Amino acid sequence: MIQRTAARIEARDPDIEGASWQSLLARSITDPATLLQRLGLDSSLLEEGSRVGHAAFPVRVPEPWLARIRYGDPADPLLRQVLPLADEGEERPGFVTDPLQEADATAAPGLIRKYRSRALLMVTGQCAINCRYCFRRHFPYEDHRLTPRQREAVIDSLRASPEINEVILSGGDPLAVNDHLLAQWASALSTVPSLTRLRIHSRLPVVIPQRVDDALLEWIGSSRLNVVMVVHINHPREIDDQVCRAMARLKQAGATLLNQSVILKGVNDDPDTLQALSERLFDAGILPYYLHGFDPVAGAHHFDVSDQRARELVRQLQARLPGYLVPRLVREVPDRPGKTLLDVGME
Repeated sequence: MIQRTAARIEARDPDIEGASWQSLLARSITDPATLLQRLGLDSSLLEEGSRVGHAAFPVRVPEPWLARIRYGDPADPLLRQVLPLADEGEERPGFVTDPLQEADATAAPGLIRKYRSRALLMVTGQCAINCRYCFRRHFPYEDHRLTPRQREAVIDSLRASPEINEVILSGGDPLAVNDHLLAQWASALSTVPSLTRLRIHSRLPVVIPQRVDDALLEWIGSSRLNVVMVVHINHPREIDDQVCRAMARLKQAGATLLNQSVILKGVNDDPDTLQALSERLFDAGILPYYLHGFDPVAGAHHFDVSDQRARELVRQLQARLPGYLVPRLVREVPDRPGKTLLDVGME
């Protein structure tokens, strides 16, 4: 267990206010010892273990996220999502490096085709925050870096597939890319006649809400495609006033806001937290969309919650919340034509 220290030093960086998203991203904490020191936690008992996890999947925590972690609390659910542990070095049967078998669904460098009407575009391998449970923590992003010629090939491939009406920008985190390049992508995608929607899966408006700036809103608001922003929030304390303001700006630009969460042991595997999350999301103008069953990725078995427990939690949510605030409990199963509902048969 991490031990608390007696002295209190504020984790919040006073320079967060007014800083650009690029500078905040560049100043992210990338060392576990520094993370623990900033939070007033004694790293002596976890130094070796945290180094094991860090070596397998490096720490990355931006300042706005750090500011939301409770100071001196080793069990904080936001800290748990980003702190490497010795558990990550343990091998467990059934926990693999590619749990969704995405390598088999790669149509071309950077382009993944798992569903008939949708294609996923790997814009970047960079993230603003390295979540310890990430199902792509072992993904070979270096094999999916797109040259300008390959970008043209992606657009040609989409033009040749009229059954595709939606492209999903993913990664990594697509909003870690500069807006000039994203605007180029949006413009090129808008020339594909069959496309009607552009979906963006991003954690950045949550972990660094300053990312929602004028340049981003300009290309989102000017696209002929319907833009859907799917953010990733697992706990209600991830949503502060800055995040609410960022979401309001995205809505004003015409984006539809949805959220997907992952059921995580020690983070949100209780009905009170999930209820508060749905309520807080709605207050911020975001609709709960998916609650994902845990993907068995190697190095993250300590987050695993059984599907039976997840179903039980959703049943409790159904008794507490209106239907539009109950996310669909799903799992992505390789080779199936869509998400697999885990709550089938629930009333």
